[in-house]
Amino acid sequence: MDICSKLSGIERLNGAFLLHGEDADVKIYFLSDEVIRLRASFSKEFPEESYVLMKTAWEDRLDPLFEGERKRVEPFVPEVNETESSIEFSTGKLVLTINKTPFTIVLKDSEDRVLFTTEKLVPFTLDSNRRITSYFRMKEEDCFYGFGEKVGGINKNKTFLRERATDAMGYDAEKMDTLYKHIPFFIRLDRENQQAVGVFFHNFYESVFNMGCEKSNYWPRYAYWQADGGDIDMFLLGGGSIKRVVDLYTELTGRPTLLPKRAMGYQGSSMYYPELEKDSDDAVLEFIDTVREEGFPIDGFHLSSGYTSYENKRCVFTWNKERFKDPEAYFHAMNEKGAQNVPNIKPGILRMHPYYEDFEKADVFVKDSKDTSKTAIGMWWGGEGAFWDYTKPEARELWKSYVKKYLIEVGTNSIWNDNCEYDSLMDKDDVVDFDGKGGTIGQLKPIMSTLMCKLSNDAVREHDPSARPYSVCRSGSAGIQRYAQTWCGDNFTSWSTLKYNVPIITGMGLSGQPNEGADIGGFAGPAPEEELFVRWVQQGIFQARFSIHSASNDNTVTEPWMFHNSKDLIRDAILLRYRFTPYLYSLEKEATLTGAPVMRALVYEYQQDANVYDDSFEFLFGRDILVANVLEKGAKTRKVYLPAGNCWYDWNDNFRRYEGGQYIEIPVDMSSIPMFLREGAIIPKAENLLMCMEKDKVTDLLLTVVPGEDREFTLYDDDGVSMNYEDGGYLETKISMSGNSVVNLSFKREGDYEDSIKRVKVEIVKKERSPFWVTLSGRPLKHYLNRRKFDEAGEGWYYSQTKRSVEVKYENPSEDYELKVSFEDFDLIGM
Repeated sequence: MDICSKLSGIERLNGAFLLHGEDADVKIYFLSDEVIRLRASFSKEFPEESYVLMKTAWEDRLDPLFEGERKRVEPFVPEVNETESSIEFSTGKLVLTINKTPFTIVLKDSEDRVLFTTEKLVPFTLDSNRRITSYFRMKEEDCFYGFGEKVGGINKNKTFLRERATDAMGYDAEKMDTLYKHIPFFIRLDRENQQAVGVFFHNFYESVFNMGCEKSNYWPRYAYWQADGGDIDMFLLGGGSIKRVVDLYTELTGRPTLLPKRAMGYQGSSMYYPELEKDSDDAVLEFIDTVREEGFPIDGFHLSSGYTSYENKRCVFTWNKERFKDPEAYFHAMNEKGAQNVPNIKPGILRMHPYYEDFEKADVFVKDSKDTSKTAIGMWWGGEGAFWDYTKPEARELWKSYVKKYLIEVGTNSIWNDNCEYDSLMDKDDVVDFDGKGGTIGQLKPIMSTLMCKLSNDAVREHDPSARPYSVCRSGSAGIQRYAQTWCGDNFTSWSTLKYNVPIITGMGLSGQPNEGADIGGFAGPAPEEELFVRWVQQGIFQARFSIHSASNDNTVTEPWMFHNSKDLIRDAILLRYRFTPYLYSLEKEATLTGAPVMRALVYEYQQDANVYDDSFEFLFGRDILVANVLEKGAKTRKVYLPAGNCWYDWNDNFRRYEGGQYIEIPVDMSSIPMFLREGAIIPKAENLLMCMEKDKVTDLLLTVVPGEDREFTLYDDDGVSMNYEDGGYLETKISMSGNSVVNLSFKREGDYEDSIKRVKVEIVKKERSPFWVTLSGRPLKHYLNRRKFDEAGEGWYYSQTKRSVEVKYENPSEDYELKVSFEDFDLIGM
């Protein structure tokens, strides 16, 4: 075993510091004053060849592949103070101390609080099986979040987690590991000082995290990460707040993509329709018509792989003409109905595939480890198959050409990248091209799905540079957020899955992926019972991806109207999601700037409230809406924790006010979707009926605000389908709220996109009193004491005694404006 236990001298390199050791060298880079990279190499070589880093301060041989995506910056230059026993690097925000003998690492913030340390441990080892291990200190009650797509509760203290993407169909959402993603990143939150640090291991060999599951009397409390190969390449993200850590991580690995609007709408799907013996196209078109006839909105259809059935086997880039008689006409008809197809493609090629010999001649497959002149073979859907090597330039180009020819040119800008875990290649030494250098599938397996999504997007843009791609993917490595919307795979239909899919999704949000969802109603197993399906839809409307998708084992099809007695409840819930379109799309834009999740673990916003550290089943929809879905069968009440620091207002109970920092219990029935507004909330919703996010415009805006804190919200809009927003084709309306006795709402616009909003209604929650006066850009608005007359008027204001809130309505001004509402004392008798 090699143990990195002693360091000697320090060598200053161009933009880095090289520390020499007996068994390993350690290279330190400062990407910024908050991001530090430590690389420990037992081979004492430091090649730069990353498929996931999108912010660098060094040259990388894969830079040409990511031209226009990767940002190169100058390295940060810290102050360095070296003594005989240690080296101290100071950035102004962080202090990194390297003790030489024994070698240890200590990271502190500017207030001398320890964020990460290996004191009294051996930081890095290489064992006889060539496994590398990074040990680090932990406290008994530390909180650990992230790790990608993981089952169980949100806090992973005292868990053993494996980073290995598998095809985990029908998984137990509470207890099983692993699932479909491979993201070796976590956030440590110290319960005592309430400070957070991010740790990202830039290594994609299969690995494990042991977060306190073992003890040794010879060492202080520790955790570790261990990988099957490669180097220890660790990034420390010292943001202090979880928000800042997620921001730094997504800046490092790539900002989330701005999805087209249809990606956030209801995506119909079922394996049933594409598996019909014939006329699947007519069946899907009839399904879309039925959706509309039943009064449900829809924006797309995830087309399962049955359309590629060839001799009853899945063969990507083929069309079964018995099922889909004229693919181009079918795609055109679906586009006209506002439900673009998202066709399923897979990277595995069966040996009986009609193009197999052509692909093998083109040399696009992963190679056999024992004879690299031969193709590596693994199990695939329907038999043995080969697997596309996306790390080979020529293979990437051929893949894109087929995606364009057989799908995009047929009539879609949406691709569903599926079954891309490469789980059935058992020989991890099988060879991949690694962009000319050569590598193994064990080294790069999770990268394949991320590159697959990049190619889908590139193919769309090459075909039509103005088109905004929509990729959805089941698998992914760190960095998947910059290309695709993801979902947590083939979940099992059960109450437990409904419940534990919540922390799986919020955990992905803390792992840099804001655009995660789940198959609503469950994919594997029997059809959901009626109550379970209602509750699943009521929860699913807050997910970034909303798709009802199933392959039930009882010959049923999960569809919105499957339970007649609950059809109205299902419809109401989905229409509520569509009413949230302006809020949801604005959250999507925010995610592209900071990585902020759509569904947020409470700890993301309330890091100073220790009561939320282990809360797995409540979440925030954006910043301002706390959601406590009913997740238990037969529930009559729901216990809710309202975080400390501000008041909360029950959206379903006439804005009843509660102090934060307490548990409450509210009654629920089948229609209940418990939601609470945060003090300082600014929530835009559509007042007019939207049936298609892509095609329908918000013409009537309802803005619900809760004064008490000065806040800003940026309402974002663009055409939702093109890349024009990159050239100014967007509209940002910055809504600023300030004041208490006089509430001032300021609306300032930026961008060239035409505002679709014609009428505005502002609902201001103010429990204490009615307004004294209301002005719109200095012009007084009329006060109505009669509800009917207010409803009939074009503008004015009315105070609802039932809700104890004021409603103000007016035509949307074409210029920037201010709305002022006075709640000042008015002595009517004294006057």
